[in-house]
Amino acid sequence: MITYLKRYPLSILVIAAILYLSFFKPPQTSINEIKNIDKLVHVCMYGGLTIVLWTEHLRQHFPMIRKHLIIGGVICPIIMSGLIEIGQATLTETRGGDWMDFLANIVGVISGSLFSYYILRPYIWKKRKNI
Repeated sequence: MITYLKRYPLSILVIAAILYLSFFKPPQTSINEIKNIDKLVHVCMYGGLTIVLWTEHLRQHFPMIRKHLIIGGVICPIIMSGLIEIGQATLTETRGGDWMDFLANIVGVISGSLFSYYILRPYIWKKRKNI
């Protein structure tokens, strides 16, 4: 466990932030009037988490360990988002689970993975070669 804290500190921080944001009662603001703004927030949260996970992995592993990235950088965030949606539906009175939120989370993970693989990976590896 200590190894993960040392290797993935930003990822753990982002996961903690997502957990907090997923279960606290959000304030009502005028931005809530924008249709499907929450779906965009979900895509950004999970896309951001995925990019952070991939970045921390790619900076430490050359070559990358595909199995670890598929499990830790794609499957685990999707499972986490599903469990959070179930938790919101069953454990809270102020939040509700939503299939469309889950789908937006998956879109975020896939988008973040594609961005990380095709843009971040070559950039990080190029920087490694120059060091």
